[in-house]
Amino acid sequence: MEKLFLALLLLSSPSFVVSSASVSAVFIFGDSIFDAGNNHFNKNCFVQADFPPYGSSFFHRSTGRFTNGRTVADFISQFLGIEFQKPFLEAQRAVMNGSRKDYPSNGINFASAGSGVLQATNQDWGVISIQQQLRQFQAMVQENQIDKNLVQKSLILVESGSNDIFNYFLPYGTPTLDPGAYVQAMLTEVGNLIDQIYKFGARRIALFSLGPVGCIPARALLPGAPVDKCFGKMNSMVKKYNKGLESLVNDMPIKYPGAAGVFGAVYDIVQRFRATPAQYRFSDVTNACCGDGTLGGLLQCGREGYKICPNPNAFLFWDYFHPTEHAYKLISKALWGGKSSRIRPVNLKTLTSTP
Repeated sequence: MEKLFLALLLLSSPSFVVSSASVSAVFIFGDSIFDAGNNHFNKNCFVQADFPPYGSSFFHRSTGRFTNGRTVADFISQFLGIEFQKPFLEAQRAVMNGSRKDYPSNGINFASAGSGVLQATNQDWGVISIQQQLRQFQAMVQENQIDKNLVQKSLILVESGSNDIFNYFLPYGTPTLDPGAYVQAMLTEVGNLIDQIYKFGARRIALFSLGPVGCIPARALLPGAPVDKCFGKMNSMVKKYNKGLESLVNDMPIKYPGAAGVFGAVYDIVQRFRATPAQYRFSDVTNACCGDGTLGGLLQCGREGYKICPNPNAFLFWDYFHPTEHAYKLISKALWGGKSSRIRPVNLKTLTSTP
């Protein structure tokens, strides 16, 4: 039956529509692109967005999300018609102190801002590595805190790697690996993650590519990085990593019987925004709406001395690292119902609508 499901899925047109989604839960692994506040509940973590004006455009308060509103994970949950996933550490605290009996049935968000696919990335900042996120997930399944049957019917979202590649170019420390070997080490960790979540029930897995990290305003922090154009060396590593991620997705039907993987081409989606900004109602695809200094990339949004633009929806970047809610909404729509140039072999609407 699982093989039949997979065959039907891969043969389906990306425009295939059914009346309702069969997925009622989402489990999320990654970094600040997905973090819904895990770091806020992590006392020893220095990577935070738990202060204004983060969250100001939608939640009207800071939630720990590194943008002015919703993330891609939030929009996908809205498309599915389910509530936003709670951060694991928030849900765990509620269960442990008795304020709620069980973990939420709509999934869990394990993502931690500042983390990478390499365990050492920003470890001294107290972030939760993707390996630790995996261990948290595994423990929940093993201890029957979440039903493995629920996991099998869930959508798994994975996005990580930007911090690893950005850190490769930091001025302190000399990388022990050349760029190609470094990217391969990253891909090995992603492969291990997929192996393990599959063993614990994951069957619908979405791997999202990195965006053009070499174009973020924070590149102004790096000695030698250009500010009048994107950082080509960084984007070259990003493209190699993204190509490897797509290969992992292409291998899934053979390596993981009954599983279906999709590759979200976020890099290409964002580059379209940058190429024709007016088409997507952007007036600025270079500078941070919130921050200060060159490109708005020298100071984190909300820190003393920051400046903020009057219309965040007109900006691609909210702060020195992260997109605005408007950008996330456009990305989410492309991943949910887009053509194969945006997500493949099928889009998320098709993936989640198949029984």
